[in-house]
Amino acid sequence: MKTKKIVIGAMAAAMLSLSVCSIAPAAAADETVQISVGEVTAEAGGAFTVDVSLAGIPATGLQGCQFSLSYDSSLITVTSVEAGAITKTGVEKVDSSSASIPNFSSYTDKTKGNISLMWSTKVDDASYWLKGDGVFCTVSGTVAEGASGHIDIKAVPTGREVKPETGVENTEFGIGYVKDGQPVKCNVKVTNGGITIGSDVTTGLKGDANLSGDVTISDAVAILQYLANQDAYPLEGIAKENADVDGKPGVTGNDAVMIQLYDAGMIDKF
Repeated sequence: MKTKKIVIGAMAAAMLSLSVCSIAPAAAADETVQISVGEVTAEAGGAFTVDVSLAGIPATGLQGCQFSLSYDSSLITVTSVEAGAITKTGVEKVDSSSASIPNFSSYTDKTKGNISLMWSTKVDDASYWLKGDGVFCTVSGTVAEGASGHIDIKAVPTGREVKPETGVENTEFGIGYVKDGQPVKCNVKVTNGGITIGSDVTTGLKGDANLSGDVTISDAVAILQYLANQDAYPLEGIAKENADVDGKPGVTGNDAVMIQLYDAGMIDKF
């Protein structure tokens, strides 16, 4: 495991030096990428699966994306981290370094409760970059026996040295692209999520499509995923009722828009 951690660190250093994360450009104030950690329910001692999604990706696309997930390792055990659909850009066909340095990589520190995530490419052709909104990765695992309440899973900046052997720790999300030879770092907005254990889930809240007990951008993402693929991302029962917020029958993209406006503070009720 130590060897893998070192390899991931070397990958990050190599990729980030050619993309956007280890350099300190001015942020693109008009470009804000949303990281949303899904909300799910699970039984104590049972299995869980949580999607981590990206939204608001600029039209340019993203050439580099690096952040981590933090969780309580005494309450959940992560068993797998799978690359999401949004990472399937076909870049490995044209990126000569992908054979030795995968474009998507993850490292799970099960002791500290931290998952380091990265997608990056040296390819300049933006048609192979991250585009659109969707699932960046899917985290699966098990919940500890005796767990109760809500278990937070938070998106945080990846812990690493800004430059090797300086002792200066990174405090920023590494998300952006290179334009005209200069790195552009996007602003980042985070909606954290996690796992609600057993019957503690809150229901009957307008806009709460993922039954998290709150209304956030993650609910809009849940609706858009449902509309794109109802078999893979079902909305059933009270979740579907909560998702229908625009006063018109049925769950549509307009419901997702209304929730986004609510999350942005542009409307105060449905």
